[in-house]
Amino acid sequence: MEKIESLLLITPERCIGCGTCELACSIGHVGEFKPTASNISVLRFEAGVNVPMTCLQCDKPACVAACKTSALHKDAETGLVGIDGARCIGCRMCVMACPFGNISYNAAAKQTMKCDQCGGAPMCAEFCPAKAIEYLPADTANVQRKKAFAAKLAAGLSEVNV
Repeated sequence: MEKIESLLLITPERCIGCGTCELACSIGHVGEFKPTASNISVLRFEAGVNVPMTCLQCDKPACVAACKTSALHKDAETGLVGIDGARCIGCRMCVMACPFGNISYNAAAKQTMKCDQCGGAPMCAEFCPAKAIEYLPADTANVQRKKAFAAKLAAGLSEVNV
């Protein structure tokens, strides 16, 4: 049973494409301002459309199913998908399996990386100047909004892959 108490809620209409979330994430996880080492990324499209992307903490995560070493797992207590770095062999099967492209490979560390919600204090949300990323209680309305966004994104991706 999913027990996520709080979650990252992304509102793309508010995103100004500044990249502050990427910088905050990278400084928090690797200790330097390096957007390529961030667990969140901002997709920047023409006409000023920007979409912050991070792990959606899927109900049935394809990345977990694809991981043959059980390095990825869905925590039964929190409902979050986590990575056990000691088990990760860097095969990148989870990267290929994620339908949203929200898992990355860190070549320097030789393992995959994804959002861990910073242990309950996500820096991307804390420093987002436009409040495009918020860390909110996972009441029914927010969970439904997150799932609706994921469904829209999946539909859009399926149109592109035709």
